[in-house]
Amino acid sequence: MAATWELDLFGGLRRGAEAAVDEAQAAEAEQLGVRVSIVAEAADAYMQIRGAQNRLIYARDQIATDEHLLQLVSQRKAAGIASDREQAQAEAVLAQARSTVPQLAIILEAQLNRLDVLMGAQPGTYAAELRAPADIPVIPAITVLANPTELLRRRPDIVAAERRVAASNARIGQSLAEYYPKISLSGFLGNEAISPGNLFLERGFQPSAVAGLRWRLFDFGRVDAEVRQAKGANAEALLQYRSSVLHAAEDVENSFTLLAQSEGRSDEILREIGALQRVRDRSQEAYQAGAIGLTDVLDADRQLLVARDDLALTKETVARAAVGSFRALGGGWAP
Repeated sequence: MAATWELDLFGGLRRGAEAAVDEAQAAEAEQLGVRVSIVAEAADAYMQIRGAQNRLIYARDQIATDEHLLQLVSQRKAAGIASDREQAQAEAVLAQARSTVPQLAIILEAQLNRLDVLMGAQPGTYAAELRAPADIPVIPAITVLANPTELLRRRPDIVAAERRVAASNARIGQSLAEYYPKISLSGFLGNEAISPGNLFLERGFQPSAVAGLRWRLFDFGRVDAEVRQAKGANAEALLQYRSSVLHAAEDVENSFTLLAQSEGRSDEILREIGALQRVRDRSQEAYQAGAIGLTDVLDADRQLLVARDDLALTKETVARAAVGSFRALGGGWAP
């Protein structure tokens, strides 16, 4: 039986072990980053599914309203009150409302398929469970914010980049240790006997030890190259870390700006819809009384359709921006 020990007099083995641990931690952080990305993408697809469903509801409500208006115009035309031009205008508005449905259906189907793929399933697997429309979820507010630097350091990509820098520093130390000699101790344990019965007797026991010296004294050119390579890898890791921090700051800034602006816009659109609904109701009443032409009613109808669709799209944008904000900060956490 034999065993060999190398004395770590100059820290080469220790620095190599540190580098291996740092690289393992970087790999774990990168794996976590992939998981966060997949979860965020799935949440984003879900928000778009619910957003498309809400937009379809508004579009179909608008179609029903426009169909009622067309019936009214047709009745007035039959009575000799409305003209062919007014009926054509009502038909055009109804066709415009109906034309939005196929586009929204395409978006909905695409996001359902996207969510299935992100869940690791064939497209169409979970579609039946999500076919029933539902409101766009309200994302939990990020109310407690720690130091911005600490929040950014939670991001898996920054953690990975930081560990890569630490590993590259350790690799430099490991390379520098190659300039110094390495001392190893080898031990051997054996038994010798002329018969099996005497094999394990104490007089047959023959231990021995050997000390060895290994020094790359005539290979310093290669050692120099290894050190330069390690330093170059360290410089590259530092640049990658700096780039990761800058991109992280950009992601957070963009995500929170989009979230704040979208929430404010949603409130404004709600007020706009309330005003447009009153305008449309009064316009239809005035048209039935013969006080205004059909053009005014159709214009109010068109504006209301656009505003309602804009509201659903803005709510979807708010939810997606909130998901993006959590993703930019490295995922969810308990404050």
